Amino acid sequence: MEHLFLYCPVARALWDYSGLEYLGEGLPRHTFPLFLKRLLALIQQPSVFMAVVAVLWRIWRSRNWVVFEGKQFGIPALMRQFHQQYEEWVSIPADQARRVQIPRMQSPTQVGDSHLVCMWDGATKGGSHSAGGMVLFGHARTLLLAKGVQFSHMDDPVVVELLVLREAIIWCVEQGLSEVRFEGDAKVIIDKINQADTRDSRLGAVLEEISHYFRTQHDFSVRFVGRENNRVAHLVARKALSLYPTMSRFFDFQTWLASRV
Repeated sequence: MEHLFLYCPVARALWDYSGLEYLGEGLPRHTFPLFLKRLLALIQQPSVFMAVVAVLWRIWRSRNWVVFEGKQFGIPALMRQFHQQYEEWVSIPADQARRVQIPRMQSPTQVGDSHLVCMWDGATKGGSHSAGGMVLFGHARTLLLAKGVQFSHMDDPVVVELLVLREAIIWCVEQGLSEVRFEGDAKVIIDKINQADTRDSRLGAVLEEISHYFRTQHDFSVRFVGRENNRVAHLVARKALSLYPTMSRFFDFQTWLASRV
């Protein structure tokens, strides 16, 4: 984190461009969480706070584009993205900002003797791109939500399954859910998570991130189900794959899925 957000030449260039570099002078930089905590404590103006968050957000998003989608971009492009992001945020009136927050679900509905169920699955095509599907069920397996995601330059099925699970976990957290059982047919991944085994050169970092969620979200769990029992998530994954390279977030997966099952 220290390299990514503070010492990387790209990050340093963006801090300089934003005019915020002076804020961090004299602050401890040996651990990024401590640096960020001290930095935010100094900020009095909401616009400056937004600018700091916009810098961090652009660095993180750009890192993910390079790592997971194989995209390349220059520092000027990153600066333009930061400026657009910042201008978009500061232009939203306070009352409108409250209205556009992500809608959260009500208290989780129990599924028999368990929690909400989120099924996930991945799909790949010819080594060029891949996709994933996730479906959230309520009481008596009532369809609540469905979502598809896409990945570029990702052809390892195991890695794709792991990335889809991470997206599913983040998705549920963003919905404000605290009691979810994740079900999938990737037995190798599920066994590693349940055994807290992150010793894998391909999967280690993402496995550790997912394991952190399961350690801190005490009512999150994951279990293996066979391919036949994971058919609905597989349908969504294949649909997301067929939509490539269209941004799948604009597609109404929930309505589409309800018409199929």
